[in-house]
Amino acid sequence: MPQRLSREEFHRWAEGQPVRYERVNGEPVAMSPKRIQHVRVKARVWAALDRGVATAGVDCGPAASPDAIAAANPVIVVEVLSPSTQSIVTGDKLAGYFRVASVQHYLIVSTRRREVIHHRRQGEIIVSKVTNVGSIGLDPPGITIDVAEFYPPSRS
Repeated sequence: MPQRLSREEFHRWAEGQPVRYERVNGEPVAMSPKRIQHVRVKARVWAALDRGVATAGVDCGPAASPDAIAAANPVIVVEVLSPSTQSIVTGDKLAGYFRVASVQHYLIVSTRRREVIHHRRQGEIIVSKVTNVGSIGLDPPGITIDVAEFYPPSRS
């Protein structure tokens, strides 16, 4: 296997693997099995974004094919951290995501604590903010989400 794989080469290679991989700097990195907390936070993030889009009446463009593995023109990229991704330097991913012209926001969501790192494009620069309470404005596309929606209610 070559050291660095293009996106297409990686997708072809990964389809035949018995475990899940992600591509970091062109190289396959094995992903750990998803823990229940990761799945729950991921589902809550999806629901919050879905609610935000519906509430704002945002048009997300044509529906993607059911067989698609990537959005054609992503505006928001969300990474819910897991044990395998906690240790990967997010700087490389950050730079890679913002090389895609349509990407305006990159959210890194922690599963270990209530914390979201929001990187957003502001002209030629990327502005970063850590949020653990309150709302995050995502404009474009013109939606607002509350960090509390990402996490289950605290148990006393």
